[in-house]
Amino acid sequence: MLFFVVFVLFSMLVLRLGIVQIVYGEDFKREIERTEEVTVNNPVPRGKMYDRNIQTIVDNTPSNAITYTKSQGTSTEEMLEVADRLAKIIEKDTESVRDRDKKDFWILKNPERAKEKITEKEWDLYEEKELDDKQIYDLQLERISEEDLKEFTDHDLEVLAIFREFNSGYALSPQIVKKEVTEKEYAAVSENLEQLPGVDTTTDWDRKYPFGGTLQTVLGKVTDASEGLPREQLDYYLSRDYSRNDRVGKSYIEMQYEDVLRGQKAKVKNVTDKAGNVLDTEVITEGQRGKDLVLTIDMDLQLAVEEIIEEELLKAKQTAGTRLLDRAFVVMMDPHTGEVLTMAGKQITRDDNGKTSVNDFALGNITTSYAVGSAVKGATVLTGLQQGAITPSTTFLDTPVKIKDTQPKRSWRAGLGVLNYKDALKVSSNVYMFRTAINVGEGNYRYDQPLSLRPDTFEIFRNSFAQFGLGVRTGIDLPNEMVGFKGPERGPGKLLDYSIGQYDTYTAMQLAQYVSTIANGGNRIQPRIVKEIREPVMNNNEVGPVIKSMDPVVLNRVDADPSWIEGVQEGFRRVMQEPNGTARGAFAGAAYKPAGKTGTAQAFYDGPERKRFDKTPEVMNLSLVAYAPHKNPEVAISVLVPWAYEGSTGHHANNDIGRRVLDTYFDLKKKRQEQNLTPEEPVQQINDEETTEQQEDAEEQAE
Repeated sequence: MLFFVVFVLFSMLVLRLGIVQIVYGEDFKREIERTEEVTVNNPVPRGKMYDRNIQTIVDNTPSNAITYTKSQGTSTEEMLEVADRLAKIIEKDTESVRDRDKKDFWILKNPERAKEKITEKEWDLYEEKELDDKQIYDLQLERISEEDLKEFTDHDLEVLAIFREFNSGYALSPQIVKKEVTEKEYAAVSENLEQLPGVDTTTDWDRKYPFGGTLQTVLGKVTDASEGLPREQLDYYLSRDYSRNDRVGKSYIEMQYEDVLRGQKAKVKNVTDKAGNVLDTEVITEGQRGKDLVLTIDMDLQLAVEEIIEEELLKAKQTAGTRLLDRAFVVMMDPHTGEVLTMAGKQITRDDNGKTSVNDFALGNITTSYAVGSAVKGATVLTGLQQGAITPSTTFLDTPVKIKDTQPKRSWRAGLGVLNYKDALKVSSNVYMFRTAINVGEGNYRYDQPLSLRPDTFEIFRNSFAQFGLGVRTGIDLPNEMVGFKGPERGPGKLLDYSIGQYDTYTAMQLAQYVSTIANGGNRIQPRIVKEIREPVMNNNEVGPVIKSMDPVVLNRVDADPSWIEGVQEGFRRVMQEPNGTARGAFAGAAYKPAGKTGTAQAFYDGPERKRFDKTPEVMNLSLVAYAPHKNPEVAISVLVPWAYEGSTGHHANNDIGRRVLDTYFDLKKKRQEQNLTPEEPVQQINDEETTEQQEDAEEQAE
């Protein structure tokens, strides 16, 4: 019987082997030989940024790095073993390791002890499927004590930090384990690659800023490998062929031009067997680093303007003794193309130890807004002319305006006399603007009597101001631009405040667009921070060919007779070039013949120190808009100095900054021209300039 049973069993075994080999043999052979092709994208360096004169602003600097590529079949135990070996060769920072990471690692290292954290009753509930795996795991995590975690040695924590990096990558996608690897570590790892499956040495790239912190807030930042894709935009980037650990622009220019700067990834095809082991690797495309951006910024000018702001800011802070002044802004742009030549801002900050420093705050030109005062009076005059509320020949006697049950409203100085709109701009008459606003609202004004205006008067003014870029987005090619704040009240007194720039708030970029619109004759031009997109080249000392040039964009044309705009231009010229002009003292003798408008606004402090005060301090904001030359202008600027001082006496940092900035622009222009001219040419150029100036002086005397 025993022999018979054994015979039958062997017969069945032979029969089964025959079926496997003969009937299904080819199928099983194909299954064993089956391979899988997996395409992996490897990151490439980002594109560079240059200024308009092709000076490098943002570059890539290479650094040694160690990566780990996880195979599809790699087990946790294998990764831990490799991490342990690698930890003996390199030093890995453990500051990023969280308590949760330590608890997960403790369970991995102590599986039996982890089981003991669960009671028999809980295991019974698990068997009865009243507790699932996640609930059991959560109970284990909860019961791991501080004493348990203290068992980890420094080496254990390094292993954990390395294992954490191993585990954060995709299968077959290289994951950076450590950046800024020392030469010694790099060599040691390279020598031991055979004992470190999946580990490799490579070159990584970091952003480099040759000009330091200059314009840093506008250039933006890039995520690092540990951050990867921003959580709030994860689905967006994954749908565009990004990997979770890819580095992307997370703010401003880096983010706005991500599609340009990211480059074309290298594509590598990995051929794997059924177990996930890589059998062969084939490069499909080499990849190409990101395209380069040429910005509109002139870095020589930017640096000089930043220095001017810092000096004048500290000077005003010391001489005027103002306790709240801490920032100032300057935007300089081409009024015909919208190219932003300078976007500078500085802020005085204080650390926890009371030490002060002056930091870059260029971003404040588009992200912070303030009441700017009389700088907007050019828009008020043109609104009045558009609405037929005044004519070029309209005059008003500058006497205080009083609405019943309110305080009188007057100009900054008494005795300005009878004024037309050009001289009203020149001497900065508030009363002229008040009377213009009342006429726009079709009000019947009588001194110390109630005043009723059209219900839509505010909309008329705000829509008109929007034609110049005031109270609306300028359209600059940067994210998170601020529109400003609109006052909620609609009373007649608030309208009068609005007409002199002391109600709604505006940014320095809006002021620059506004004055450029007046300077160029009525075209609101979109400001631009990027001038060109260029093809990347292998030689780091060269720039590639232009792929795309950013052409000027006219957002709208101001609905005004050209002669009215010319009249405002003349008023702006008088402000800076004629006696009694509010900016004459600062700009007297300027060879470049500027035009512009000053502004002083009574406001309430709303800065970072506001919590220290029981009552919000009243402050004065200073502003300046200007362009030069007044005939055929080539540059426009806005200057904004918020919270400049308290009380009635202070300083003129807006005018001082504006004069020095325009001087610097024309001095730099002259210096560059002299460097590019042959020895015979400068003489002829100087003679031509003198002849032109003499002709202009003669024309002005004739006028």
